[in-house]
Amino acid sequence: MKTCRRFAAIREEYEREITFLNAHSERHAGKPSAKSSAKHAASTKARMARALTGHVGRCPECG
Repeated sequence: MKTCRRFAAIREEYEREITFLNAHSERHAGKPSAKSSAKHAASTKARMARALTGHVGRCPECG
C-alpha cells in the first residue's frame, strides 16, 4: 500500500510515544508508574490504529 508523507509523520509520532512509554515501563518495573505507562502505551497503540485508519479513509493519496 502506498502512503503519503502525512501518514508516515502520524505513524512516526505515535511510535515515538509508544517507545518512550515502554522504555519508562521497563526502567521502573515493579512501580505503579511502570504499570501506568504500560497501560498508556497499549491505549496509544489503539489510538494510533484509529488515527491511521481514519487518515487512509480521508486521504486521496493513501486511499
